[in-house]
Amino acid sequence: MIPLKTPEKIEAMRAAGRISAKVLRKTGELVRPGISTLELDRFAENLIRLEGAQPAFKGYGGFTGSICASVNNQIVHGIPSAEVILQEGDIISIDTGAIFYGWYGDNAATFAVGEIDAEAARLLEVTQRSLWAGIEAAQVGGHLGDIGYAVQSVSEAAGFGVVREYVGHGIGKAMHEDPVVPNYGRKGSGTRLKAGMVLAIEPMINAGSYQTRGPYADGWIVYTADDSLSAHFELTVALTPEGPDILTKE
Repeated sequence: MIPLKTPEKIEAMRAAGRISAKVLRKTGELVRPGISTLELDRFAENLIRLEGAQPAFKGYGGFTGSICASVNNQIVHGIPSAEVILQEGDIISIDTGAIFYGWYGDNAATFAVGEIDAEAARLLEVTQRSLWAGIEAAQVGGHLGDIGYAVQSVSEAAGFGVVREYVGHGIGKAMHEDPVVPNYGRKGSGTRLKAGMVLAIEPMINAGSYQTRGPYADGWIVYTADDSLSAHFELTVALTPEGPDILTKE
């Protein structure tokens, strides 16, 4: 069953979303050649706690980080490490989540490390544009497939691959609620979209094939099958009669 949130609950989620958005922005500002993903993780965790919230990811299913830090050909669930040092020309997806008074906020963005090449920059631009297309398609009275269709149309028109195995999700008092929100689909198909749904819409787009590999021994990190770059952007969005309302913003 898909839980619907009242306007009051949506406002409570907005507070969690604001914290997650602030942490993502400020952690992204630290991205530079020579910094480790563990340093980014420690900064993010400290800021989450200073805001009076708890890290949503730390301890989730045994995950050790407070952020997911996925570099280059890593699609999602990168584990922060002192041994992963960012290099000029890398890209890094940072996913942050905060729990505030029991409500979850979840968002992600992919950042350039120093100067990146034109194809990597195009991947970031297209992935972000596909996110906004998906959000625009999240209209009350529409269908879940409209969101995936919008994301897929933008990404595949640019020649990129849309990850199938990992998807967006409902969110609220749990990080993952119904429904699943694929980044591919057929317009007019799937569950009818209703006011009060809150969705984490998160395109994961590969520069090459849509296929993935892993996770392996660590149980978490997912890679592109062909070792191409991958980008990831995410926002938490409430569906209202007036249109989609982004909760993860400052």
